Amino acid sequence: MYAAIMNTALGSLLIKANNSAITSIHFLQDNETVPELLGNALTNQCVSELSEYFAGKRVRFDVPLAPNGTKFQQSVWNALNDIPYGKTCSYGEVAKKIGKPKAARAIGMANNRNPIPIIIPCHRVLGSNGNLTGYAGGLENKSYLLNLETKDLI
Repeated sequence: MYAAIMNTALGSLLIKANNSAITSIHFLQDNETVPELLGNALTNQCVSELSEYFAGKRVRFDVPLAPNGTKFQQSVWNALNDIPYGKTCSYGEVAKKIGKPKAARAIGMANNRNPIPIIIPCHRVLGSNGNLTGYAGGLENKSYLLNLETKDLI
């Protein structure tokens, strides 16, 4: 397992990878400590791509991903990758897209368990009324990411 820490406007991110893909991105809490880290080419690529994203110069990520989850969670996370940069949709719309139209709450739980936030854009999913709802990284960070993505589109 390889890891790197990236400091961003959202706070510090702990990026983990194996030999072939990024496996997780975790929002570090202020008091959270991590052991000594050893990065690899994939963690370096991820830091570089996230830096470009936060600078408004990247709308798609190329780094390979390997999120660990159930078959249902994987289907949700795949659907999230289809939400275009600068756009949003509701949990219900994601549920319909994966063929489970009554699973909006389950979509929310899969979003909450997304191990690779930002790159798998769970921040682009809103409540049915268009309001910001739950985000594992915090609603302030969700709002920040949505504003980052739409500032150049207006």
